[in-house]
Amino acid sequence: MRDETHNSSVQLLIVDDEPAVRDLLSHMLTKTGLSIRSAEDGFSALAEIRKDTPDIVLSDLNMPGMSGFELLTVIRRRFPAIGIIAMSGAFSGDEVPSGVIADAFYPKGSDIRCLMKIIGGLARPEQLPAKHPAPSVPLWIARNGNDANGAPYVTIKCPECLRIFSQPIDGALRLIRETHCVHCRSAICYAIVEPVDWVPVRRQSSCMHDFTPI
Repeated sequence: MRDETHNSSVQLLIVDDEPAVRDLLSHMLTKTGLSIRSAEDGFSALAEIRKDTPDIVLSDLNMPGMSGFELLTVIRRRFPAIGIIAMSGAFSGDEVPSGVIADAFYPKGSDIRCLMKIIGGLARPEQLPAKHPAPSVPLWIARNGNDANGAPYVTIKCPECLRIFSQPIDGALRLIRETHCVHCRSAICYAIVEPVDWVPVRRQSSCMHDFTPI
């Protein structure tokens, strides 16, 4: 089976909420020479991808929290070079189900050799992603106003998991601000187009160097 990938350095991330499935697939695929990591849900999968971008993601579709349908959509938008294999026991055949954003489909529980053939097809060198860290660029956000208690806030769409949350604005005098997504906990740098209670100052941020407000 080792010859089917043609590349023992291929990194595969397995995403499934069932520990038994993760353990079984990890055990069987490690024997083929693949470098295997696993995640228990969509949010932990995104955290793993941020730590080290895999070449291929194999994800279950039905998971709590963030479904595989949502996770694969995020991966395709944020990490388009990653090969995506959708996995489920709810669909039959080897065609990618309608509405699923994936390069291939693996019916959960079917012959592992079918999965190895799919991985081998996606593991061609020209399809492997370049692993360069993306530059940290702040999001520019218009303020939303005040909440029911009169406190100013903005609405942020997380660039990692694409979910939306409200962020209170404190009175600190700074243009570039930092927070964490309440859903996936990824770090977010943002700036307010019409800031509340700040005075323009020159400030060097970890998100943007040598920035001078206009």
